[in-house]
Amino acid sequence: MSKLDEFLAGERLDDVALFLTHAFLDDEGKIANYGEDVDEGVVLVVDGEKGRRLFAAGTGMDAMQFAREAMDTEGRIDRDLSGGDSPDGGDVQFVFAFAEAQNEEVGGLYAEGDVIHAYAYSSEGTAFSDRWVVDAE
Repeated sequence: MSKLDEFLAGERLDDVALFLTHAFLDDEGKIANYGEDVDEGVVLVVDGEKGRRLFAAGTGMDAMQFAREAMDTEGRIDRDLSGGDSPDGGDVQFVFAFAEAQNEEVGGLYAEGDVIHAYAYSSEGTAFSDRWVVDAE
């Protein structure tokens, strides 16, 4: 099982996942060295602090500030984190995601299982978010 598969299954709660299209990868390809190649770019699953630094290096944005901005707009992010549907119709350029452990006391989605929080940025400049309960397959 790959790191991404483990992350999507809720098994890497201390890590973050990043998807960056080829357009957002740095010229020297250093960020790509940390990740797994996918059709449209690279997916990285790394320790949370390292992931936030890599996110900043690859996008020029602060990860937590970006996530706060993206929470204000809902969209659909692919469950494998490699794209989605932006509310402005643009293409997804990158995704930042983390998983949160099930918490029955909080209720709602969190009572149903581990939750993936995903934040994306479109080619039209819109930051948006999605979240879902990890599949219990």
